[in-house]
Amino acid sequence: MANFDIGLSGLNAAQRSLDIIGNNIANAATEGYHRQRVQLSPAYLSQQGFTLVGGGVDVIGVKRSIDTLLEQEIYRQQSTLGQIAQEFDTLRTIENAFGDFSSENGGLNAAIDQFFRSLQELSTNPTDNTRLNQAVSSAISMANQFKTLGEYLTSVETQIRLDIENTINTINGLASQIAEFNNKIESIELAGGNSNTMSDQRDKCISDLSQLIGIQTLNRENGVVDVTVGGIPLVIGPSFSNLEVGVDTNNNIGIAIAGAANYTTNIHGGKIGGLMSLKNDIISDIHEDLDSLAVAIIKQINQYHVQGIGVAGSFTELKGWANTSGDLADLADITAGYTYIRVTNTGDGSVVRTAIPVIQDESSDTLAEIADYITNNVANVTASVNSSNQLTILTAPGYTFDFLPAALSEPKTEDIDFNGTADPAISISGIYTGTLNDTLIFTVSGTGEVGNNDSLKLIVKDSNLNTIATVNIGTGYAVGDEIEIGNTGIKIALGMGDLTDEDSFSIDVFQNTDTAGLLSAIGINTFFTGTDAVSMAVCSDIENDPRRLAASLSADMTDNTNVIRLEQTKNAAVSSLGNLTSGEFYRQLVTDIGQQLSLKQMRQENVEVLLLNLQNQQSEISGVDINEEAAQLLVYQQMFQAIAKYMTTINAMLKNVMEIL
Repeated sequence: MANFDIGLSGLNAAQRSLDIIGNNIANAATEGYHRQRVQLSPAYLSQQGFTLVGGGVDVIGVKRSIDTLLEQEIYRQQSTLGQIAQEFDTLRTIENAFGDFSSENGGLNAAIDQFFRSLQELSTNPTDNTRLNQAVSSAISMANQFKTLGEYLTSVETQIRLDIENTINTINGLASQIAEFNNKIESIELAGGNSNTMSDQRDKCISDLSQLIGIQTLNRENGVVDVTVGGIPLVIGPSFSNLEVGVDTNNNIGIAIAGAANYTTNIHGGKIGGLMSLKNDIISDIHEDLDSLAVAIIKQINQYHVQGIGVAGSFTELKGWANTSGDLADLADITAGYTYIRVTNTGDGSVVRTAIPVIQDESSDTLAEIADYITNNVANVTASVNSSNQLTILTAPGYTFDFLPAALSEPKTEDIDFNGTADPAISISGIYTGTLNDTLIFTVSGTGEVGNNDSLKLIVKDSNLNTIATVNIGTGYAVGDEIEIGNTGIKIALGMGDLTDEDSFSIDVFQNTDTAGLLSAIGINTFFTGTDAVSMAVCSDIENDPRRLAASLSADMTDNTNVIRLEQTKNAAVSSLGNLTSGEFYRQLVTDIGQQLSLKQMRQENVEVLLLNLQNQQSEISGVDINEEAAQLLVYQQMFQAIAKYMTTINAMLKNVMEIL
């Protein structure tokens, strides 16, 4: 009966093979399906005398056509492509939001240019209401552009956080399915069954997972596959861990096993890798650069604006903005120095300038102490600090105050050392053009009447006793005429009187009346408010009354000195911007976004080509070729027919033998 066993084994092998071929053809278009082949082996051999007789054919199993190393490389490249694609798509939307940085096409760059252009136009006529309104309107437009971009980046970051959370939920679902498949596959394999179809389903889940996050896989016995992500064991055999999203101590977003709170931010690959890279690095850097640009413009403009006044004149009351602390050490950009306040008697025009110490000793370290000093040492002025740490300065009726650097109209009495009996009156005007605050010392050379002595001169020195100028006040000088003191921007005029050799007087000259940075830090007479792009705005006082725009540095409010200083900040290199101007920094910001896009697009195209090649190799190894299956079908069909003919022949032979017997 061995002959029948051989035939039956052949029929069984042919039938199993035909079944597998049919299954291959049916799944030719099924994603993730790996071609299967029946593994055949010669059956047990028996020996009859000196002859070895075969026992037919055994079906020892059904094997998937798969290259494990190739599959793992496909997972890796899918993860890489998933990350790059996510970064590229998001960066492209950001680039569109920033727009072309050329002035002609609008956007933030155009708004910045228009703001500085309006300041330049204002400098031609600083008292013109139309130009004042245009300058303030341009500033508002620029601040709104900053706010719009800042809010957009914030919304993108918020959306990214939501996308990460949703994607993590999908990852947790896939991890659960992989673990469940592992459990079933292991059970089937241990029972000697065929788990190929289930392995394909499990591997499809792993492939989907690799597109969401970078993974590492480890194949174990009985068909089990372990999966780790970023060093976190996600699936171990039939067990899996749920992931959660959170932030680390640096406020970077990360993932961890649910409940562990030890968030890992170093996640690469897949959609999650792209989203986390965008949130923690790429968009964070863009947002930080945008904020840095906004803050730089705010500080540049405010540091000069606080010292000037507009056509609306000096102030009777000013109130700063709210601060998080009243301790000056806690407020940004305040250093040890002085703030100089000028108080004018509106009745007789007399002016007194007082230096307010800032962080000079223990009694000048807080806003409350600054307020007390002003109240106790500046005549006709009081100051107070409320619960929101806002400093308010208020004058008595009949007085105004400002922080103009313009020289006082005459030397202080204590700074005059004349020894004659008919001292000439001295008047001072002009705006100091030096780079540092200084004291100019005037010493008389010669003795005689002003305007009538050939040898009568004034020798002018700075506080380091360097001679700045020597001017004639003797013969040829018309009493009362203004004399320019070198290139200082200061002018003096002497009235009738007598002077004696070595007579002297001195005047304080100011380039900066807020050397401590107090006013701009706490919002006194500033142009802009805000600490980042989103909060940037024009001060409400100026928005409501453009005549408060501080274009002048002189008390008569007709000069354009301050608005020129404001406009020139456009071309000033800023240390916080890498020693670039605001325009250069913005152009670099937008250019960097474009360069990142270009590099990512190039890399995306390269990875797509590489992945396509890998998938083609996979298709050659694991894919179903209909022509090849048809050829195999023909082979096993013929095998089946031949075995059937063989059994018919054997049956006929046995029948003939039985008839003979």
